[in-house]
Amino acid sequence: MAQQAKARPGPAGTASVARHRRAAWLAWALLSLSVVLLAAGLALAFTGGETWSAKIATMPVALAFAVVGALVAARTGNRLGWLFLAAGTIGSLSLAMEAYAARVPAAALLGAAWVGWMFVVILGVEGPLFFLTLLLFPDGRPPSRRWWPVVWIAIIGGLGQMICAALSDVGFSSNFPRLRDPVTVVAPLTTAYNLAQEAGLVALVAGAAALIVRFRRSGTEQRLQLKWVMYAAAVAAVAVLAVGQFSNDPLPEFAVFFPLVPASVGIAILKYRLYDIDRIISRTLAYAVVTGLLVGVYAGLVLLATQVFGFHSTVAVAAATLAAAALFSPLRRRVQQLVDRRFNRVRYDADQTIAAFAGQLRDAVDLEAVRAGLLAVVNGAVEPTHSSVWIASQGAAPVA
Repeated sequence: MAQQAKARPGPAGTASVARHRRAAWLAWALLSLSVVLLAAGLALAFTGGETWSAKIATMPVALAFAVVGALVAARTGNRLGWLFLAAGTIGSLSLAMEAYAARVPAAALLGAAWVGWMFVVILGVEGPLFFLTLLLFPDGRPPSRRWWPVVWIAIIGGLGQMICAALSDVGFSSNFPRLRDPVTVVAPLTTAYNLAQEAGLVALVAGAAALIVRFRRSGTEQRLQLKWVMYAAAVAAVAVLAVGQFSNDPLPEFAVFFPLVPASVGIAILKYRLYDIDRIISRTLAYAVVTGLLVGVYAGLVLLATQVFGFHSTVAVAAATLAAAALFSPLRRRVQQLVDRRFNRVRYDADQTIAAFAGQLRDAVDLEAVRAGLLAVVNGAVEPTHSSVWIASQGAAPVA
């Protein structure tokens, strides 16, 4: 019996597979390098007398960008994955160099001043890589050719920072007060350096505007991708700003919440459970609103009981706690319905359809009408690829 010949990829297919494998190996190699650099930075920082400082606190951000970039670049070859991987690798390198140069004089290492100089110069590369994330999401390209000037503004701003830091003492003394800048050709170019940094902020704001433009023009799938990134960016921004109101050093919280942005980009590009974002957004808004209302009710009851009626503070706190606990469940259900109606319309419509069908069942007597109505409700609510009803007394009655 003749054996069936196996299909073999042609020359073009073989070359494509080989390129994909090389790209995957490069991505994982860069991720490994980033991990090694971060580990070295931690070792240098702790053995050199540093504690949990602003630079060490940003290590989770660099690691998040490196991990997400490696996953996206290795699996999809998306340009944004390589951008993230470059940002994570360079960020890890800069953190290791900063820890190397920032050691106290008693533990100073050879060439610390030159390593510090390279650190302040390389910061100009990191800025555009991070600031262009929103503009280039989700395919690594701007929304249209009209947005390319924003990319060039970010690149020129980064080059400007590098030149100012390389030729003058801008950022060196503030980062390494115990060292002397080895290259000081001109007086500190502080004004030019600040203008170059503003270029990066312009790119960031333009990227946020680009997300809105993409959202208005995109289809269903890309809208889900954009929702993931918008949600993560909003949560990170609100968390950092809120913590900044109560703490003089919000950088540890920045290290906790800002990695949500690259994580959301990875989920969106890899298209992992995109449909859950509507539920996550509605739950977040609902619990935020409920929490705010309950805090207001709690504070109002405590003030009313203690300041107006003169009750003892312990009794007032206990009564306010019980009242807030009693209000939680009905308030959460009501707020959740209002939020779903606005931000999770699919779930709201499905719940309304099911509730209406449940009301019809109370008066239904025709089994065939119930079966047809059930299939219609299921198809309208969850849109399955196939649905069927099995009736024990009549056997299976599949309906596509």
